[in-house]
Amino acid sequence: MSNLALTYGNQGRWGEAEELQVQVMETRKTKPGPDHPDMLTTMNNLASRTGMLRSMCDLAVTWEDQGRHLDALALMEEVAQGMQRVLGADDVGTRIALATVAKWRRLSLTMQVRT
Repeated sequence: MSNLALTYGNQGRWGEAEELQVQVMETRKTKPGPDHPDMLTTMNNLASRTGMLRSMCDLAVTWEDQGRHLDALALMEEVAQGMQRVLGADDVGTRIALATVAKWRRLSLTMQVRT
């Protein structure tokens, strides 16, 4: 499952990769146990995914700055969903991503009304 999660990540299928990696981590907590060295590897892989989410967030902001509003919004929505799954709804980064999505949606609607 861990290898499949890494493959999904390499294919740009971030959401699926993170979801599967979380399943691997939860399974490894019970079998063979939280102190097993494989658990650390799984946690590192998951941390890499959250790092990827942060990189995606940076790219979304860059696109927004470049006027690529719809691309930026779509990517930020993906980031916010991933952060909710991986970090939880109470995480500061998750809340910022969700607030950014809401703001960009409002701006997008305003731009559509003007055209």
